[in-house]
This record gives sequence, structure tokens and C-alpha cells, in this order.
Amino acid sequence: MTYLVKRLELAVRAHLDHAIGEIGLTTPQYAALGALLMRPGTSSAELARMSFVSPQAMNEMVGILERKGLIRREASPLHRKKLLIFLTGYGEECLRQCETRADQVEGVLFAPLSTEERETLAQLLRKCADTYAADGVAPVSQD
Repeated sequence: MTYLVKRLELAVRAHLDHAIGEIGLTTPQYAALGALLMRPGTSSAELARMSFVSPQAMNEMVGILERKGLIRREASPLHRKKLLIFLTGYGEECLRQCETRADQVEGVLFAPLSTEERETLAQLLRKCADTYAADGVAPVSQD
């Protein structure tokens, strides 16, 4: 079963990489932009956790996203040394383009399933993911 989950993950990732790559972003960059949409004003460390990358990888990614004009950083009003990260207008536009492409990838993936099967699959995957999320080892995002 875990082999099938990994096989699916790799297939989805390859299709997402291609679709998002046409916009000039990587899939992890897309994930970070999506996380910022949900929680604007987050720190780099928090963004790393939300995007499933290491803090070191996120620091590099933040620099790239900032140079591309997709995000901006501001000093925290509570902690001057802490930088908070926000999407720019351009970042929001790129995120919308990424989401459209991700929806297309998902549409192809789930086309063979009925609405009921999709709902059942989502419920079962959440149930499995929540099993490990409860032990603090593997954080899982909520849709």
C-alpha cells in the first residue's frame, strides 16, 4: 500500500513540476506561495514547516522568491529581528496561475473516479495522514 502511495506521489510531483515549471516556479515554491496565502505574515521557519522543507532550504527559497518579486519581507512590529513574509500582487497572480495548472493536473488524475469515490478517497487519506499527524512526526496540512 505504501508503495502505491509513493508511486502516486512521484507521478503527481512529476506532472506538477512540469505544469508549474512552465510558469517559472518549482513545486516547492508553489507550495510556499500557497502557504503564504493562507497565513500571510509568517516567518521563514514557520513557512518551512508549512511547506515541508528544511529551514535552510526555505531561507534559500525566500531569497529567490523575493528576487523574483513574488514576496516581500517586513520586520515584525513585535520582534524587530524577525522578518515576516507576505505575497506581493505579482506573487498572488503567479499563485493563481499555478493553482489553475495544479487543478488541471488533479482533474486528469481524478477523472476516472466518481464524485463519491473522490470523497471516499479524500476521507481515507485524511484518516491515514491524521494517524501520523497526531504523533508530531509528520505534519499534515488540512484542505
